[in-house]
Amino acid sequence: MSNKDHPSRPLGGLIHAYQKFDPKRFPSPSQPEPDIASAAFDHMMRFGSLRRLTPEELANAIMLDPSQIAGLGPSLESLIEMLEERKRKILETYETSEAIKEAEKEYMDAAMQARVPKRFQKPFMRIIRDQQIRDLERLWYGVERSDPPFAADLLNITERLGDKYQVEELDANYDFTGRVPMDVPRALEVKEELETIDQLLEQLREAMENAQVALIDMEALAQFVQEADIEQLQGLQQQVENYMREMAERQGLEIDDAGNYQLTPQAYRTFQGKLLQEIFADLEASRSGRHEGKVTGEGAVELPRTKAYEFGDSPTHMDVPQSMINAMLRECANNPPPWEAGANKGRINLRSEDIEIHQTRNTPKCATSIIMDMSGSMRYDGLFIDAKRMALAMDGLIRREYPGDYLQFLEMATFAKPKHISEVPQLMPKPVTIYDPVVRLRVDMSREDVTESMIPPHFTNIQHSFRLARQFLGAQDTPNRQIILITDGLPTAHFDDSMLYLLYPPDPLTEEATMREAMACAREQITINVFLVPSWSQSEEDVRFAQRMAQATSGRVFFTGGHDLDRYVLWDYVNNRRKIIG
Repeated sequence: MSNKDHPSRPLGGLIHAYQKFDPKRFPSPSQPEPDIASAAFDHMMRFGSLRRLTPEELANAIMLDPSQIAGLGPSLESLIEMLEERKRKILETYETSEAIKEAEKEYMDAAMQARVPKRFQKPFMRIIRDQQIRDLERLWYGVERSDPPFAADLLNITERLGDKYQVEELDANYDFTGRVPMDVPRALEVKEELETIDQLLEQLREAMENAQVALIDMEALAQFVQEADIEQLQGLQQQVENYMREMAERQGLEIDDAGNYQLTPQAYRTFQGKLLQEIFADLEASRSGRHEGKVTGEGAVELPRTKAYEFGDSPTHMDVPQSMINAMLRECANNPPPWEAGANKGRINLRSEDIEIHQTRNTPKCATSIIMDMSGSMRYDGLFIDAKRMALAMDGLIRREYPGDYLQFLEMATFAKPKHISEVPQLMPKPVTIYDPVVRLRVDMSREDVTESMIPPHFTNIQHSFRLARQFLGAQDTPNRQIILITDGLPTAHFDDSMLYLLYPPDPLTEEATMREAMACAREQITINVFLVPSWSQSEEDVRFAQRMAQATSGRVFFTGGHDLDRYVLWDYVNNRRKIIG
């Protein structure tokens, strides 16, 4: 059978050989697991849910060692070389000058043949001269019903102008060195083929770097390579997809019947562990030192020193080995030893004077309320994402190292609301509903016909947040209480009894109400820490307000880069915790 009978079959002389791969060895056991949980959490924090997280997007999280797929299918280098050779031959074959001239001529011919009403002669000639598709579309919308023949001519002109644009783009993006002229249809076909090759080359090169073969467009690649190569790559893709699903389930991502991802508590722990590892790795790199002194127990840590038992001492801190030795030494003073005599054989009588008790040090717990600004301005530059990352990292830190501490999260916008840690990833900045440069609104929230859903949600009510935080912290039996406020600027809302005021630009009335609530926190010995993140709307007055609050309440203010917020907050918490324990 000759090659003439099968023109699509390549010439002989090239032998394809592939090594079969064992799924049990894919990937290598020594390769770290891809961090799929972090990819899912990053998606949720940016969009507020996982509904738009597709398997293809999740595949971006898979970072395999490219050496693992060596020999498992057709060589990616050979596929790249094949595509580059195809691209080189196209560029060395054709030239574009004739296609550009033909596209220009077809455009002008279509314009000259148009049946232009007299009233549109001047604007039509200007539009043809400017060569802007948007102007042709506007004119078409104006005459679509009143003059159908002219409207049809405008559609033809628009199509010819679009062809002209594409041919010129082809000439600008690629360096043709050949001499074979092209007509316009052939030039458009070449443009589509070259762009497909470029997309495939990008996908293959990315796969060479991180083994993301699942992202290669097999349908497009099938136009240029043999069927055997496609089958091998599809098999490898299936292995990667199966591995991704297995890792997703192992890291706490579940897929429901509708194909949507859900995050389990295990995924939360995995992501928090990754966050803490990243944050404190940077802390160690900064040489500021981190000496772990893990504290366990109910408020006390045993020290090596011991003392004699006194009435009221807890038996949980008894030094059992030393106490038994004391009893044995006391009993040995008798001759013969009591454990060798008669009925008392094998018994040791432990008395109160024998007992040694470990001395302990107190480790008072901390109570913290974190207020996260979710007003409209926090959507800029992803500030709300940084605030949520910090919250998840703080929760992970306290659960792992300070399990006795109290932590409460509050969402702050027009109203302050308590949030469980499981709700934090879904928080989103409130949509802006009022765009007036000056807003002066007052609402009586005690009225039965008024609900929160009727109120513009995107204002910043620091006063209400402080009041709610003070209520939560006041119920905690510890003197170490603090508020961590994450915000980008001045308050723009406050309560006066049941009356809610929404005032923009920020008004002195709101600042006074906020300062009164901050002073109430200070009187209850609650420390206020303000972390001021940068924003496009931030002014000198925002900075001064934060400083005035810190000075008046003996609190602190931090001026942070938004993307380093998690590090600043956690490092400060750990440093303060060391002082309290010490």
